[in-house]
Amino acid sequence: MTPFSWQRAVIKIGSALISPNGDGCSAEYLLSIAKFITASRQQGKDIIVVSSGSVAAGRSSIKTGLQASISEKQAMAAIGQTQMMANWARFFDFPCAQILLTLDDLHDRRRYVNVKNTLRELLANNALPIVNENDTVAVDEIKVGDNDNLAAHTALVAQADTLIICTDVDGLFDADPRKKPNAKLLLNVKTITSQIRALAGGAGTADGTGGMITKLQAAQKCAESGVQTLLVNGKQSSVFDLLAQGLCPGTLFDAAPTKRSARHQWLSHTVKSKGTLTLDLGAYMAVTEKGASLLAVGISAISGNFKSNDAVDIAYQGCIVAKGISLYSHTELQSIKGLNSSRIEDVLGFSHGEEAVHRDDLVLIKARIP
Repeated sequence: MTPFSWQRAVIKIGSALISPNGDGCSAEYLLSIAKFITASRQQGKDIIVVSSGSVAAGRSSIKTGLQASISEKQAMAAIGQTQMMANWARFFDFPCAQILLTLDDLHDRRRYVNVKNTLRELLANNALPIVNENDTVAVDEIKVGDNDNLAAHTALVAQADTLIICTDVDGLFDADPRKKPNAKLLLNVKTITSQIRALAGGAGTADGTGGMITKLQAAQKCAESGVQTLLVNGKQSSVFDLLAQGLCPGTLFDAAPTKRSARHQWLSHTVKSKGTLTLDLGAYMAVTEKGASLLAVGISAISGNFKSNDAVDIAYQGCIVAKGISLYSHTELQSIKGLNSSRIEDVLGFSHGEEAVHRDDLVLIKARIP
């Protein structure tokens, strides 16, 4: 087992632990988790819960056919949210606070900061934040899609140092343990490489949307922002005794050293790009090697339909090398690409600034899981 230390953690609880039978909430696996949360808080540590299970909790209350429609699942979630919160609240003698999020809340900088401030105040006032995706209103365009990645986003917005993903497996193995009994548990992953990504399988239970691939995505988001991730078996009560002792009984994904600001973390991992700016060689070198802003003169091609202040990918020879906030819309950049900054006002009749993307709103991007 690998030792670890932490002060503020996001703990993600999967559907298989909330609703083992896929119908209603259960306390079967939650008591040991609740004891760990309470003991950690008594030690002065902060914990935020990301809880799956609202759809499963409300399943028995909505009559459906063989395949539930989107509106039926949203109705299940609406009913199940209250049941899931009540299920958590019975374990604690301090307040539980529900926070429901969509991608829109995370993409919009002002709302993102509001979520951050709310989490800070809840923790300061001894409440336990319990986060879930707002399934009652979310459609594909505004869904995070799985609670592993939602937990990673929550860890970033909460400025946590640790993400603990509780699932129904012991961790990441060097082969599928269901097919190869001799598969070895990987105790410590320093870097998520292509070989590590190749170990990821498909989705998990019928009620959960996450598989190992989403757990690796979450771990990589966190690692790049200086947050360590633990993948542990939440069905084993002994796991939480070991966690309380500072030992990881599953897989520990190390955090990479980072000097990124909170704004850069948001830009890199949360906000969605609306288009792509392709660079010439000079602009590529200036942006990636010299830390310069991106000027219109260095843009050779533009794709997508974006407005001023939307996020865009920045590419060179087909590879995304950076991401940033564009000061100009796609139509405006089409008019000024390749031009010296001194000509912007002459061509457009106005100027938002000399830069297409200012270096303060630009972050370099490393290769990551698609």
